[in-house]
Amino acid sequence: MKSQPRTADSGGDPAATAIHPAGPLPFPRASRFPRLALLAALVSVFAGCGVQAPPQPPRLEIPQQINDLRAVQIGRTLRITFTRPALAADGEQLTQPLEIDIFRALAPPGQKPAPPDASGAPWRSLTARGLSGYTRAGKVDYPFQLSPQEFRRQQGSTFSFAAVALTRGFRGHPRRSVPSNVAQAALLDVTPPVADLAVKASQTALLLTWAKPAETLDGLPPSRLSVYRVYQSATGKPGSFRLLGETASPHFEDKSFMFGRQYYFRVSAVTALHGAVAESGPSEPVGITPRDVFPPPVPTDLTAVNAAGAVDLLWNAGRAPDLAGYNVYRSADGGPFARINRQRVPTPIFHDTAVAPGHRYQYAVTAADLSGNESARSIPASVTTPSAGAASVSEPRQGRQTLAHGASRGRMNDPYPFRSPGRGGRL
Repeated sequence: MKSQPRTADSGGDPAATAIHPAGPLPFPRASRFPRLALLAALVSVFAGCGVQAPPQPPRLEIPQQINDLRAVQIGRTLRITFTRPALAADGEQLTQPLEIDIFRALAPPGQKPAPPDASGAPWRSLTARGLSGYTRAGKVDYPFQLSPQEFRRQQGSTFSFAAVALTRGFRGHPRRSVPSNVAQAALLDVTPPVADLAVKASQTALLLTWAKPAETLDGLPPSRLSVYRVYQSATGKPGSFRLLGETASPHFEDKSFMFGRQYYFRVSAVTALHGAVAESGPSEPVGITPRDVFPPPVPTDLTAVNAAGAVDLLWNAGRAPDLAGYNVYRSADGGPFARINRQRVPTPIFHDTAVAPGHRYQYAVTAADLSGNESARSIPASVTTPSAGAASVSEPRQGRQTLAHGASRGRMNDPYPFRSPGRGGRL
């Protein structure tokens, strides 16, 4: 075979133009390298991704079990309450709309109550939209009101309730929680709502009074009435009332109040029978904003004694919790009483230096609180200051009158006419 001559295209490389015995190559040898590099790059990319994990099944949002179901009777209404589930059984947050199925069983008087059958058809079903209308602050409160005929016919029966929470999956298939605890309520003949509720303020408590119910809803004497429950609210809005206390009498004292704050109250009568408890409907609420218009107690045991050109006063300290101090009043030689302290005296002691020799003084003390209320005056205490010495007695009478007259002219508006220069009472 003749050798092929070199050409400029072949670059003198015989392999570049050699003919394969089986025929021509599908592409020149020089074009293999880009394709091999591309293949190596793809292998490297897939190797870096690692092995792909197997697909996970979709998450089943089965709600957690309701475990605080309660049923209470308020008048002719049975109120079913519970905490709305927020988590699924796996502990994660629920993202699907929540529904509630309520199941009920009824045991006639004298029969043992049986739990509801949660595998059958529910007594009530609350859709996601309907459930929101009965939910406040995460609590569901569903009322079931009986007509007067139903109330009379089912008197003494025991109602049993259970609840199941659910979400819906593929094609609306329900994902149900475990049934809740069973809540029971025996239907009792309660009284009508309490009437004539009134509240007034005293210095130490808010005093509530109301009329004792005369009959039950069925017109019978309220022989099973046990206590009254008093509820309080700061706004008076529905759902804001909280139990404050109980009393067996138709009156109640709230000693935890504060002057200047607004309060609302309502009262319910409680009927009890064989361990079952039910409330009447709530009374009409009443409100009050108590104001402090009550003066502290009058000071007692006021004593006045002479003390080297002055008079010392001493009395018993007051016990008012909002006591701010005392005021001191003085009368000279049977004249009118006038206040002699400019600021309230903080302690039950006063030293009066604005007195003159040979005069009869009477003192009275009042107590004042932080709201500016002042008590009545105490029982007066009297004292006569000693007469002046021999030098004073020998002083011309006219001179003394002139001095007194001049002092009176110079201090016509001075509330301390007997104060000598450089001396004064305790302020």
